[in-house]
Amino acid sequence: MTVYSREDGLKLLEIFSEVMGKKPKMWGGSIVGFGEYHYVYASGQEGDWPVTGFSPRKTSLSLYIMAGFDNYGPLMEKLGKHKTGKSCLYVNKLEDIDLEVLKTLIAESKNYMESKYETK
Repeated sequence: MTVYSREDGLKLLEIFSEVMGKKPKMWGGSIVGFGEYHYVYASGQEGDWPVTGFSPRKTSLSLYIMAGFDNYGPLMEKLGKHKTGKSCLYVNKLEDIDLEVLKTLIAESKNYMESKYETK
């Protein structure tokens, strides 16, 4: 059972589009991505991935904050109810979080990624 709504997905589309200033692109069957960067791991594995994006998963909304969360402690404390993985922010529904804080987090992550990688 999903706890988020279609409206949450549309609101995320609006927020990410506004902050990123880019049109969305589908990555696979369920990730709505914004921007693009090329990564190369020490192992030699490489690929392309969105700078940020989101996906409505079965149990929560997954938001991709590719800069990770280590440098965003104060923002994360203000965000509201969420869980994190390495670069994934998991939210049950948008009403659980502060959308202005989310916009700041997306913008900060965008700035970090653009300083570290050549992005499109």
